[in-house]
Amino acid sequence: QVQLAESGGGLVQAGGSLRLSCAASGRTYAAGWFRQAPGKEREFVAAISWSGSTTIYTDSVQGRFTISRDDHEYIVYLQMNSLKPEDTAVYYCATGGRPSREPRRYDYWGQGTQVTVSS
Repeated sequence: QVQLAESGGGLVQAGGSLRLSCAASGRTYAAGWFRQAPGKEREFVAAISWSGSTTIYTDSVQGRFTISRDDHEYIVYLQMNSLKPEDTAVYYCATGGRPSREPRRYDYWGQGTQVTVSS
């Protein structure tokens, strides 16, 4: 069983940047980031393959967010630039067999980290 722990969330002004980290207890396969705003369903943000060669993003973050991984340290990152108030949510990382936009494709989840973007 893999344990995941997110960190790096916080309060930032619109236009600012944050880098989220997801520390795993061991080597992971594909990894993804999801987010959930109050009153909304959990939505896909970004995913990365086992090798790091494949990345996918939801349209609303394309060009602003970058997912990457450091397999020496078992960490997956989400660099978030040009943040907008609508990016405010709890951000979760997850691991699964292949990068996917579907939450059900992921086996393990972290507890989440809050990101708040003020206007």
